[in-house]
Amino acid sequence: MAIEVKQQKQGVTHLAIQDEMTIYTVLEQKQRIFDSLKSAKELQIDLSGVTEIDSAGVQLLMFIKQEAVSRHIKLCLVQHSRAVVEVLELLNLSKHFGDPIVISADWKSS
Repeated sequence: MAIEVKQQKQGVTHLAIQDEMTIYTVLEQKQRIFDSLKSAKELQIDLSGVTEIDSAGVQLLMFIKQEAVSRHIKLCLVQHSRAVVEVLELLNLSKHFGDPIVISADWKSS
């Protein structure tokens, strides 16, 4: 599990999550993301490197959204991986986050 932190510009923090967002990794991910919330006015979370996500990962994303709203921080989920899109669509949560989801032409239907 890795989260790469990039400061793009004043007040905007870009995080890139790699590997899985599962019950085994979310506690550490939560802490890293919360540390970024402390100083950000806008938080962008790049999900393109997420290879697996379970209900704990979804709960983390929902909790982070709730915290961002309560702190008046703009949260954007970007570059959703296929694993993330499949789970959000299965749970009918795509609209909950309000971010556009781009489906890659490289994804083959299974």
